[in-house]
Amino acid sequence: MAIVAGVDYGTLSVRVTLLSENGRIGTAMAGYPLMRSRENPDQATQSHDAQMAALVTAMKQVVADCNVDPASIEAIALDTTGSSVIFVDETMQPLDDYYLWCDHRAKLEAQQITALAHAMKLEAIDWCGGVYSHEWGFAKLLHWLRHNPELRKTFASAFEHCDMVAATLAGITDPKRVKRSACAMGHKWMWNPKWGGLPAQNFLSTLDPLFDGIRAKLDGEYLTSDHVAGHLSEHWASQMGLKPGIPIPVGAFDAHWDAIGAGCREGDVVNVVGTSTCIIAMQKEASLIPGVCGVVPGSVHPDYAGVEAGLSATGDIFEAIAKRAGTNVKELAQGLEAYKPGQTGLLRLSWDNGDRTVLVNAELGGITLGWNLIHTAQDELFAAIEGTAFHTRIILERMAEGGVPIERVINAGGIPQNSPVLNQVYANVLNKPVLVPDGIPTSIGSGIFAMLAIGAYPSVEAAQSKLCLGYRTIVPDPAAVAVYEELYQLYRSVYFAFGTPGAEAVSLGEVLPKIRKIAASVRA
Repeated sequence: MAIVAGVDYGTLSVRVTLLSENGRIGTAMAGYPLMRSRENPDQATQSHDAQMAALVTAMKQVVADCNVDPASIEAIALDTTGSSVIFVDETMQPLDDYYLWCDHRAKLEAQQITALAHAMKLEAIDWCGGVYSHEWGFAKLLHWLRHNPELRKTFASAFEHCDMVAATLAGITDPKRVKRSACAMGHKWMWNPKWGGLPAQNFLSTLDPLFDGIRAKLDGEYLTSDHVAGHLSEHWASQMGLKPGIPIPVGAFDAHWDAIGAGCREGDVVNVVGTSTCIIAMQKEASLIPGVCGVVPGSVHPDYAGVEAGLSATGDIFEAIAKRAGTNVKELAQGLEAYKPGQTGLLRLSWDNGDRTVLVNAELGGITLGWNLIHTAQDELFAAIEGTAFHTRIILERMAEGGVPIERVINAGGIPQNSPVLNQVYANVLNKPVLVPDGIPTSIGSGIFAMLAIGAYPSVEAAQSKLCLGYRTIVPDPAAVAVYEELYQLYRSVYFAFGTPGAEAVSLGEVLPKIRKIAASVRA
């Protein structure tokens, strides 16, 4: 029976899961440091060597824990965070650490890309929500080139994390031979076959002469994950104790493969709820959705257009509330199950780390309306859960307007595994049953693509039917749905009024009295 390794690189650790054709065998994890700077809080970097060492550790550990013959592992597939970018020389040696997805130093560069894209009527900017993010590839590459003049002469190319790790494992030493992920490059580098790949060199050179010739340096094969990026080299096979030559499929971003691992199919929306929320869906034909940060052919499932949206902070907001209260989320959440919809009288907008979708505005900040003298941190935590659910509903409505079918909602990620309260609030706010996987689906998506690489299954769907976990279903409560419908209309009004420059006037004077009235009626 075939055994494969599915790898998931997170922000602080790598998870390796072994799967057979009948399902998960076991999982092991290993961590690596995240480097921050007191002088520049926007900086967040990570060592490529540390990440590769952690992969070796986790692989050896899971093989030992599961008592599996390492020679029986027939493929290895990996997903990573994004946009996490590394800069290399002509032999694929890193010139610096990764700029992680959460590195926000490239704000100026992102603003310049956005402004020029609109001025030159670049079609690509409309397909990434109308705003290019400081978390994405071109902004980070331009920032690095501007701040590392001594390394420019040796710079040969830049790679997303998933492509760099796959190339390293395959022993590829020529940047031009590296296969690039359509998922990574489509969602973060404005690549799309619709306009011939990357933005034109004229646009890039107009942005900054440092980008002269950059399109050629980013050239190569751009492929979906049903293609092979390479085969495991003798060196890394020896390091991990695996057999050399096993296939490594083209990688992708963690949320996209998490969606596949959670059983995502056309008609599903998967909320990968963690420190932030990534919202993933698929549609047969790609369509432009204003404010949605990415619609890319083949980025989730090779045969569909992947649709990506999200919240810039979710768990991070909960953690911040608890930290300010001198406790942790687990302790602060004790007793939340007794809270009723809207009972706090608080309406909280989840902009503590800006708005990723649908306003695409990093300059926004968190807002909580309705405070009185006896509100507690626990009240704010419950209101924040409600607020993230309201924000999610705004995103799902925008996706539906853009032609994305939404029949099922799946709450994946770590937080839904441990928060029945959050799942129930989401079901009530969205007025849809919410499916929660019976276990953490992280790295199952990687395993599915590893299985496809060896031909163990004929399709993604066939692999999902065997490898994905079952669900528990949380159904909406009709009484709660009615309360949240009233609150949501207030939230939606405030969301667009506060978040949109030049917004049409709305009557905000009714908001506070209405949320107080709702709270009083619920408590009664």
